Amino acid sequence: MESIPMWQGVSICVIVSWIVISSTLNVTQKLRSFTQPWVSRHVLTGTPLILQIQKFQHGFLDALFSGLSCVVSVPFYTAFLPLLFWSGHVRLARQMTLLMAFCDYLGNCIKDSVSAPRPSCPPVRRVTATKDEKENAMEYGLPSSHTLNTVCLSGYLLHYVLSYAHNRDAVMILAGVGMVCLLVALIGTGRIYLGMHSLVDIIGGLAIGLAILAFWLTMHEYVDNFIVSGQNVTPFWAALSLVLLFAYPTPEFPTPSYEFHTAFNGVALGIVSGIQQTYHQFHHEDVSRIFTPQLSIPAFIGRMLIGIPTILLVKFCSKALAKWILPVVSNTLGIPIRSTIYVPYLKGSVSGKKSDESKQLGYIQKLLFFSHQDSFDVDTGIRFLQYAGLAWSVVDLVPSMFSQLSL
Repeated sequence: MESIPMWQGVSICVIVSWIVISSTLNVTQKLRSFTQPWVSRHVLTGTPLILQIQKFQHGFLDALFSGLSCVVSVPFYTAFLPLLFWSGHVRLARQMTLLMAFCDYLGNCIKDSVSAPRPSCPPVRRVTATKDEKENAMEYGLPSSHTLNTVCLSGYLLHYVLSYAHNRDAVMILAGVGMVCLLVALIGTGRIYLGMHSLVDIIGGLAIGLAILAFWLTMHEYVDNFIVSGQNVTPFWAALSLVLLFAYPTPEFPTPSYEFHTAFNGVALGIVSGIQQTYHQFHHEDVSRIFTPQLSIPAFIGRMLIGIPTILLVKFCSKALAKWILPVVSNTLGIPIRSTIYVPYLKGSVSGKKSDESKQLGYIQKLLFFSHQDSFDVDTGIRFLQYAGLAWSVVDLVPSMFSQLSL
């Protein structure tokens, strides 16, 4: 049996201890009482600046900034990262996936901890051209996730390119930094122009993004080495993912932020478990890369035509299985559950018998999971498992199909 390194047990215990302490001491509420009034005041005082920028309203600017927002959104990265894996840039793909999950977790934790409002509409004109933007508008404001993600992912991409460049010089570095700064500036300006954020949200996203990027550039080698050659990788990451579902602040009012965290938490688990199992087959440094004789453009197009329908099918099947299995397991264990979206017969109700025994068991479950809820939302588990299955198929099932088809 594979031994469990001590640091893994200590890490999980530290996070669980933090859940207990923060829940007992109401850390989120106390933090919010200090930060929310300050941020809300700056959002209010920043409204004239937004109105000044929106005086330049034009259809072209609406389309430009809406398009840029889509290009750096979570759904875009969800679609783009599988193609990056299949193009042969596997190290970059796994690092950007995990960094995206890390950014999504920390950014949404801060959003829901502070629970600061977005600019008031009206008087601000809010442009939500896509369904994704409509969901984003339902979240809290600080920090701007688009700004934070752009800083981290474009910054890491620049670091990766410069690290592998053979003829790196000062001009190339300055050009790369200039392009990243321009993109960040456009995204930040666009979020204000679209009425989605105040200046304080953009500054917060920029500052937090730079801090996360600096931390990731310090740790990414250790993380990558652990994933490809560490001990007890998949069980540890599964335990970490489960704990992180509970290590999340309760917002003042419900928002979609926790759903986004749950999805990318599942993606991270699927990527890590799949790569750990198939690293030497499909994810080592010598795999075929696009624009080389080993992986031509037609072959890459073939990969997309096979890979994309496959991962969508796996996502559908994972969701269907989770919708069937999780309620059965929960009822067997006596865990009271409810569903808001996925399981119609559980909507607005708590599963299980209403006897005194089941009520006592419910309180035991609440004690174990440090929750103040009467029941658990099974949709969280369903969403987590469907995205874990999707991510696993990207790095394990689909590459196996490519191998069989000589793609």
